[in-house]
Amino acid sequence: MFVLELGADENRFSPDWLNSVHGMLDTVSGHGGPAALVTVGQRKFYSNGLDLEWLVAHAEETQSYVRDVHELFARVLTLPVPTVAAVNGHAFGAGAMLAMAHDARVMRADRGYFCFPEADINIPFTPGMAALIQSKLTPASAIASMTTARRFGGPEAKHAGLVDAVADESELLDTACERVRALAGKDKGTLGAIKNTMFATVVSALRSES
Repeated sequence: MFVLELGADENRFSPDWLNSVHGMLDTVSGHGGPAALVTVGQRKFYSNGLDLEWLVAHAEETQSYVRDVHELFARVLTLPVPTVAAVNGHAFGAGAMLAMAHDARVMRADRGYFCFPEADINIPFTPGMAALIQSKLTPASAIASMTTARRFGGPEAKHAGLVDAVADESELLDTACERVRALAGKDKGTLGAIKNTMFATVVSALRSES
């Protein structure tokens, strides 16, 4: 069982952060034995998503930055091991999309919001981002979360289908690990092929914008 700790701050997607996460995913996918992946943040945040401060300072690199973010989503979506996001706190924007790219999500019951704020911050979803979210939600849940910028607490997020389960803070990581522990022995080649087939349209949308 691999537990990838995303960091102790807002875990925004800086270029260095993206490179670090990819390095950890290399370790997971290259592991020769049974494997499963749980991602988790610390304290108040799972991830607040795009590093907007970095983007403002490097506007000329926007296209390559968005390409790199899309590639992270595509990679997690098709990772050849079972994956679950332990959403320990706020998951906003691209941070919430990263959680959606996992096979399953477990969210802290009493604190934190799961939110796609794009409708309030005037940043439309890219086609790839929209395809990712819609691949995991019913049409009604997609409309309720993508067009409203509503902040969902844990129980509300579960009711809307954004997450699969909720847990108390003290049990969050154990609950997430338990969801995939029994699946860790699945053949990586087979599981990777299944995910690539299931999400071929999403991956194509994410990578076509690169």
